Amino acid sequence: MPISHATPLPAIGPHRLTSRAILAPMAGVTDRPFRALCRRLGAGLVVGEMVTSDPSLWHTRKSRLRMDHRGEPGPRSVQIAGGDAAMLAEAARLNAERGAEIIDINMGCPAKKVCNKAAGSALLRDEALVAEILEAVVAAVDIPVTLKIRTGWCAESNNGLRVARLAEAAGIQALAVHGRHRQQRYQGQAEYDTIAEIKSRVSIPVFANGDIDSAAKAARVLDYTGADAVMVGRGAQGNPWLFREIDHYLAHGQEIAPPSATERHRLLGEHLGALHDFYGEVMGVRIARKHLGWYLERHEPNDAKSLKAVFNRLETPGAQHHFVNELFGLEGLPSAANGTSAA
Repeated sequence: MPISHATPLPAIGPHRLTSRAILAPMAGVTDRPFRALCRRLGAGLVVGEMVTSDPSLWHTRKSRLRMDHRGEPGPRSVQIAGGDAAMLAEAARLNAERGAEIIDINMGCPAKKVCNKAAGSALLRDEALVAEILEAVVAAVDIPVTLKIRTGWCAESNNGLRVARLAEAAGIQALAVHGRHRQQRYQGQAEYDTIAEIKSRVSIPVFANGDIDSAAKAARVLDYTGADAVMVGRGAQGNPWLFREIDHYLAHGQEIAPPSATERHRLLGEHLGALHDFYGEVMGVRIARKHLGWYLERHEPNDAKSLKAVFNRLETPGAQHHFVNELFGLEGLPSAANGTSAA
């Protein structure tokens, strides 16, 4: 059944979502600055970057930054990944002690370095281990536990529904389903029939994930699957305004005006500043290149390649801010991007 406007927003345990658009966990993307930006722009829940379940690795700079949720409003959702039930349970317990309010278990990541360790979507090949992990993690904490999966390991083993039933039986309180099996990685188009079947057969909230790149697409997927919310991943890269657009479309049935140049300029500057502050000058400059590159691909497609080449050579926060000002016509044009026009 399609979601109606009268249907209450989904809840994860005691936490009622503020919208039906959720920011998916993405390693190297959903850091604290990006989570804050997406939440400001309407995301009903934001999920942190995947953290290894091995606490002995948490001393690394990468893990410390991924686990940094200081100043964030709740609910704070932390995703953990691994293949050992006892280690995952301990990781969940330790993260709860550090302030996590939701634990999300990753069984959807298709990356080889994750799957080669029998973690991520590789777990879908062993349903007995899936059940053991889910039961152990749920028993280890008194906060809600959620799960993210794919439809299966490959086209011949589309076992998403069986895994969903195991999740519900274990006490998982919400399930996100990416509409591809692992061997597809991110190729081809996501399919939503499996998500619709899962939603019709379990009573916990189900979030539809995969290829949600517009407000109209989000509405169609919700109608088709009956899912309680959509989970947006790559569609938000360079376009955090998508959450606001989805909220408006679901409420009014029509698209909201795109962000003005003034707003885009302001938010880009704020995002750069937040990255520089969070990571420090050297690392912040490097990570800003990735986010600005996604923005340019979406909003300056004709000139993205040349503009990215200029931006990627900049070495200081001041130079990056100057570039953004130039891009919006406040200080001329980026010097090496001949023939471009201001945003």
